[in-house]
Amino acid sequence: MGIPTEPIGSIPRPGSLIDAIAAFAAGEISPVELRHEEQDAIRDTIRRFESTGSPVLTDGEQTKPSFATYPIQGMTQLTPEGMSIPFADGHTRQLPVLAAGPFRYRAFADGYLREAQQLTERPVKQAVIAASALSLLYPSQGLPDYPQSAFEEDLVREAGSDIRRCLNTGAHKVQIDFTEGRLSIKLDPSKAVLRKFITLNNRVLAQLPDSGGSRLGVHTCPGGDHDSTHSLDVDYADLLPELFNLNVANFYLQLASEPDRTHVLSMVREFAPKSARIFVGVIDPTNPDIESPETVAERVLEAAEYIEPHRLGTCDDCGFSPFADDTSTSRDTAFEKIRARVLGTELAAQKLGL
Repeated sequence: MGIPTEPIGSIPRPGSLIDAIAAFAAGEISPVELRHEEQDAIRDTIRRFESTGSPVLTDGEQTKPSFATYPIQGMTQLTPEGMSIPFADGHTRQLPVLAAGPFRYRAFADGYLREAQQLTERPVKQAVIAASALSLLYPSQGLPDYPQSAFEEDLVREAGSDIRRCLNTGAHKVQIDFTEGRLSIKLDPSKAVLRKFITLNNRVLAQLPDSGGSRLGVHTCPGGDHDSTHSLDVDYADLLPELFNLNVANFYLQLASEPDRTHVLSMVREFAPKSARIFVGVIDPTNPDIESPETVAERVLEAAEYIEPHRLGTCDDCGFSPFADDTSTSRDTAFEKIRARVLGTELAAQKLGL
């Protein structure tokens, strides 16, 4: 059966789409014109994914404003003064904050999934944002007519619906993006916030049918935006024992960019559930150099010393452009890196006799 290999999510948008998004925001083009550019970008993404030999595809998040904010795009009860997330290179991303309830998703991820499925016969996976990330929208001072407990009930229900709709639409996998896990330790070394995140996400997972369990996974990384990270300086060892308490069958772990991969792999061997499949990152989207298939194979063989090969998978460390305006990696480079992942994973599987 070989070793499964999957993308994580985003692909850099074509320049024409980025220009169209800016033009639409400025009132210079119509929704129909923007939609035309979006459809072209999705078609091109699927075509180029197929040309790499990828056995599993995504839509590249071409029409998401970001991996995190798609459910709230256009929501009117938000103000811009939310949590600011600093990255190592000095730039920041700021979340909005909820000004009033009730909390409802404005968009669900199955819409992106359906459009991609219509363009390919290959399996398509779908990334969704973790409830824990959206929990950061609730203001620290609270809301007088909308207590945090009510917000979390609404959030858990909406996040569960987001996942369930993707499962029902036939997603190959539904991947929950949990990049805030490692960041939470940086902000709260006691790990109380991290444990609250894990509990909240497990509340969402508890709503889902057991039949979808093998298709559920969680992705973690230290962020990846404009070739910079927000929490690579946090020891992975502080996250992994807690992360593996999430009730999913698949874990997608950033690893290629990790300064001490064997340290991380030893923690995986110790704490990962024995029934889980571990997808290790073998491609670093924050590094402009294109990995060779041989380099990828070496990373897979290294991981196989700690994880039984039948439980092993490969992935990219992170999406290549989690925010729509991130052009730090070219579209061509992203697809060449994906091609190297596919070829290198096949090479490692051959060497392992799989």
